[in-house]
Amino acid sequence: MSRTRTAVLLGLAAAGTLTLGSATATAVPASLPAAAAGSTTVTPAGHGFKATLSGRATLKAGSVTVTCSVSVATGSVPAAPGNTNPAGPVSSPISPPTYSSCTSSMPGVTPTVTTSGAWKVTMQNGSPSTAVLTVPVAGLKVQTSGLAVCTVIAAPSAPAGAPGTWTNGAPPKLTFTNATVPVTVTGGFGCPTSATTSTFNAVYTVANTTAPAQQITVGP
Repeated sequence: MSRTRTAVLLGLAAAGTLTLGSATATAVPASLPAAAAGSTTVTPAGHGFKATLSGRATLKAGSVTVTCSVSVATGSVPAAPGNTNPAGPVSSPISPPTYSSCTSSMPGVTPTVTTSGAWKVTMQNGSPSTAVLTVPVAGLKVQTSGLAVCTVIAAPSAPAGAPGTWTNGAPPKLTFTNATVPVTVTGGFGCPTSATTSTFNAVYTVANTTAPAQQITVGP
């Protein structure tokens, strides 16, 4: 592994919207296409990182919006030589992102967001550097209680990839813009049960937990 477009894709949703629509779901590949392959290096090799939500995460299902103000995911850059790929992206496992302090735009409805399974992030150096966040099967679930009792499951039958961009800096940022993954929605009155896709926008800041003075960087 070497340089290429890279991005450390960590955790899910930040400062964004998750919109459930009724169009036929089109799963984003869980890895970057071969056409985008080039050399990628993520540094520092072997260092841990923490992705923290910047702002809020907004999830929208039909006319109901769920807003979460706290979200975190952790992971680590592969140890050398696995942190570099001369002809493609670099992947890292990450913890399932957590979500808390969530509210609903619908009076009398309480949302809960849970995650599970083996998540990973695949980074590719470029202009901009890109990344794919892989959601495992049924790896994200949104449940509401109260006046509307609904369950939304992301990647219901196969792992799904959510594309994003990576920006080096102090701190570096991971951004999702209109990333789409398949979903299923079940429930009664008020639930968008015809939805088959979800879209989210998100921004995370990434900190090096091994050596805080050093930045996680994606390059060639």
